[in-house]
Amino acid sequence: MEILTLVALIAAGFYILKSKEQRQRIALLGRHLGRYQIEKLMESLTQGYLRCLGEDDAERRQQIWHLLDATEEKLAGQFETFAAELAREPEADTRVSRLPVALPFATTLFPAASFDLREALRIHARGIAGVAKNAAGRSPKSKAFTMSAELFLMQHTCHWFCKSKAVASARMLARHQTSYEQLLDAVSPETREAYRALVGT
Repeated sequence: MEILTLVALIAAGFYILKSKEQRQRIALLGRHLGRYQIEKLMESLTQGYLRCLGEDDAERRQQIWHLLDATEEKLAGQFETFAAELAREPEADTRVSRLPVALPFATTLFPAASFDLREALRIHARGIAGVAKNAAGRSPKSKAFTMSAELFLMQHTCHWFCKSKAVASARMLARHQTSYEQLLDAVSPETREAYRALVGT
């Protein structure tokens, strides 16, 4: 009985520490994101892509694509500024554990099994800006597909930082019916190469 009580106390302490750390991470990210319209612009793009793909009139479809180009550029600019601003946070506060589940003090106890959120956001900023500029000459439909993947992968990274990779991947699968591996396959080659080199997958 004493052993069960001890195990229960340890489990409770573990949960409290983990929850506190996650709240701090959510607060840090929210403090920076709150200054921008990134989430609102992402939602506008997602809805716009769906609307455009369902539009039968070619002229009207082209008009919508043109409007979405402006939204993409605005989002890319805001995200670049956001990433640069968050880069001023101490590294100790921006480490992300590569472990599949959340553990208290994981980035301190296992620093080699972690990566820097600041660098990940720089990769995302370059990826989003690159797709928006469309130097690769993608068709509007292909560009929308790649941009969506870039944004979803960025979202996955933020959830990974706040919770864990397992939680982030489960959320992505539930919300967008897309796995982490599918996201990596769908982003631009430049983002995929840099991201894999950083996170080790």
